Amino acid sequence: MPSAVVLLSGGLDSTVAAAYAVEEGYEVSALTVQYGQRHERELQAAEDVASALGFEEHHVLDVGLSAWGGSALTDPDVEVPLDREEEEEEEEEEEEGDGSTIPVTYVPARNLVFLSLAVSFAETREANAVFIGANAVDYSGYPDCRPEFLDAFAKAATLGTKRGVEGDAIQVQAPLLRLSKGEIVEKGVALGAPLGLTWSCYEGGSRPCGRCDSCRLRKKGFEEAGVEDPVPYQV
Repeated sequence: MPSAVVLLSGGLDSTVAAAYAVEEGYEVSALTVQYGQRHERELQAAEDVASALGFEEHHVLDVGLSAWGGSALTDPDVEVPLDREEEEEEEEEEEEGDGSTIPVTYVPARNLVFLSLAVSFAETREANAVFIGANAVDYSGYPDCRPEFLDAFAKAATLGTKRGVEGDAIQVQAPLLRLSKGEIVEKGVALGAPLGLTWSCYEGGSRPCGRCDSCRLRKKGFEEAGVEDPVPYQV
């Protein structure tokens, strides 16, 4: 049986990517990164999802990116944007290609760091692939969610690992990359992913705020899919 490492944040996308890896016949080990995120509630969600999907190995790795801040998700002095108008979000999506408008919720080089850790973990387990729930359609303009970044990282991982130079490179898989949020929800339902255990909100608290960009994208996805979101919101 082929094996894989899945980057599991506890969010909607990573959970569906994990369920996809299971469906594809991979024996999965999960890696969750505690990076000082203000929404630490997602760590419990990741644990719950890993248990529900039957992963025997689930590591939570402490990487203190909050030490230097630089993001609303790691710096308590930077507020998470709430209730942004759709027109404002669309303007950012149009401008983000030149790097002029990247949301304050962007965590500098987060996926670059996470994928590097996942490939390192995968090499120790002789895993065939690394799965990430990156999405380039309904996302917040993060540069490390784009196809060109993932392609470049895969090449770097091939060049920079023992497995790669020996001709047995670890594959970087992003099965949700070109799906809309609605299609991701549909995929998750079809796969039987435990969507009710996931956490997408950028804020902390006992229930998702319903007002941050991530909550708004999630709600939009469930609405597009015609599926009731099993997670209750504050708003």
